Amino acid sequence: MLPSAIQRLDTRAGQSLETTIRRHHRRRLARVGSIAQLDPPSDGELWSAGETPARDACTLDVLIDGQRALSAVAETLARARSHIHIAGWHLSPDFGLTRDERAARLRDLLGDLAERVDVRVLLWAGAPLPVFTPDRREVRRARAELTRGTKVKCALDDKERPMHCHHEKLVIVDGEVAFVGGIDLTSLGGDRFDTGAHPMRSRLGWHDAAARVCGPAVADVASHFACRWREVSGEAIAPAPAQADAGELQLQVVRTVPENVYEFCPRGDFRVLEAYTRALRAARSLVYLESQFLWSSHVVEILASKLSDPPSDGFRVVVLLPAKPNNGADMTRGQLGVLADADRSGERFLAATISARSGSLVAPLYVHAKIGIVDDAWLTIGSANLNEHSLFNDTEMNLVCCDQRLARDVRLRLWSEHLERPLDDVAGKPARVVDELWRPIAAEQLERRRRGDAATHRLQQLPGVSRRTMALLGPLQGLLVDG
Repeated sequence: MLPSAIQRLDTRAGQSLETTIRRHHRRRLARVGSIAQLDPPSDGELWSAGETPARDACTLDVLIDGQRALSAVAETLARARSHIHIAGWHLSPDFGLTRDERAARLRDLLGDLAERVDVRVLLWAGAPLPVFTPDRREVRRARAELTRGTKVKCALDDKERPMHCHHEKLVIVDGEVAFVGGIDLTSLGGDRFDTGAHPMRSRLGWHDAAARVCGPAVADVASHFACRWREVSGEAIAPAPAQADAGELQLQVVRTVPENVYEFCPRGDFRVLEAYTRALRAARSLVYLESQFLWSSHVVEILASKLSDPPSDGFRVVVLLPAKPNNGADMTRGQLGVLADADRSGERFLAATISARSGSLVAPLYVHAKIGIVDDAWLTIGSANLNEHSLFNDTEMNLVCCDQRLARDVRLRLWSEHLERPLDDVAGKPARVVDELWRPIAAEQLERRRRGDAATHRLQQLPGVSRRTMALLGPLQGLLVDG
């Protein structure tokens, strides 16, 4: 614990630096004419402005956890008729999309498919210095393994801002079906092939999610891939044909593309930021977030304002995060203490995590999903975390849907999984479910851990978020890495 005088000084210095960072991003977006994506008008609109607009007549299937999502990808790849396009942060040639008697390495699967359809894979080229994973040598080895003896085309994209990457995760088949989400086709750092039961395994498990899209919005996903592929490889791809109506949903594709990286988007695109800003500002009853990081002071400023002046008696904010993010931590980079302080009642905000569990045995589980749900009326899923990397500096893609039925359905499925309860038990008013299930279960499991008792549930309140410590270090790291 820091001495009180030093802690006060540290807090003031950290707050001042965060203000400087927010002003920096405001000036940056103002220079490229994108200030409305940082500070959109309060017009009640939940869709992001500009191109691309929300598309009518789409379907969106939210696929929770790796087993369901990856199996769906495998089934769709097997039906490819003309082409397969994959974009990712990293890819492991020996990764398995299925784990059954027919399971094959991703390298072999794509190699076989490339005998009859065009297969293009676009990967981040890797960290230029071997201080981050994967580095460029590792990525080049993966490309060599993926393409050796096959007709698979693989391009490595090094058009990144310094200290940043290409983070989107896309699979597009025949220009008719697209998968957009947070799941990387890699075994790097753990096994993405996990189930909603999250049993203990020999490798770190991952809670993650992706979405399958059909209908006119697929062309927006495909166009983005084609633009990046052309600039990196020099090969032009024919535009995806207009898709017939596939359903009844309106769906919008939003991106983060930093400025001065690509010729096709010289001023950048920051509409993931705009989408979250519009939805969070409009929140009246519930904000539910799953993310790998919650470091963005812009997002936290909006949430803190809501918590300090609640828009309704039943307003609640629940965030599900990893217990230990793979870089940084709450005490240095996180903003959870800011939100805890803003929640003067101590009853509106909850930060929790989940573990892998088999009986009373528990093990770490990495929360990697990137999902936002507001008021059971707005839903986003994609690759973007709630940090400056994803909102300003990496390439990202999210989907946004304003459909009450779908948003509520996804929330209930997630809450049923995390609370280990049937859907009917979590289907009541969100505030009641948070107060009567989320909070007591999470608090009890944290107390059991502190006593050294065996866990009886996978949910746990995140410890150490009642106050913010080392407030200067986090913003300082953010300025150096995310500026």
